[in-house]
Amino acid sequence: MKFKTLACLTFVLVAALMIPWSNARADGKFRLSSTTFANKATLPLSTIDNILQNGVNICSINGSPGGDQSPELSWSSPPIGTRSFVVVLYDVTAAFTHWGMYNISPTVTRLPENAGVVGSMYGDQIVNDFPDAKYDGPCPPPGVAPVVHEYVFTVYALATKLNLPSSTNFPANSETLYQALIKSGRDGDILDSASLIGLYSTTPPN
Repeated sequence: MKFKTLACLTFVLVAALMIPWSNARADGKFRLSSTTFANKATLPLSTIDNILQNGVNICSINGSPGGDQSPELSWSSPPIGTRSFVVVLYDVTAAFTHWGMYNISPTVTRLPENAGVVGSMYGDQIVNDFPDAKYDGPCPPPGVAPVVHEYVFTVYALATKLNLPSSTNFPANSETLYQALIKSGRDGDILDSASLIGLYSTTPPN
């Protein structure tokens, strides 16, 4: 049952991401950038999770504490007709969702560092795969191949706001969000998307 659930989630994710990425390549105008890290560069400790075992952070190579703060993200030239933005952080190496924020105002073009805290003022947040209703930074297992994980930050420009089913016992989660993105893509409500890739490993280099 767990395998089927993971396979279903992976399929939902791939379908959701392929739709807007194809639009982004065709347009080439919507851009995502960050002052916290460069595209395809190593993510800084400020963005890394801080999970302690025996007083040592297992999410860094040398035990250094992680800030567990979402990075600064800025986007430019959003499509005309945008009514909301969605931001997702997905570890494509481990098929794991670290963050999802939706119904970000169309007037917002920047999320400052640490915008992904509990109760963020910038948008609604899903329960990620930890599960927490906030940003949780990278913490790949050491010594498990592949040792370097790819973390994809994607911003979606939507022609609508999302109404995700949610309750106290069953809050909106990653699968809920991806299903909504798939539907938005089929309905033509995903106007564009843009992505940045961050890299991270807890395995010391040879």
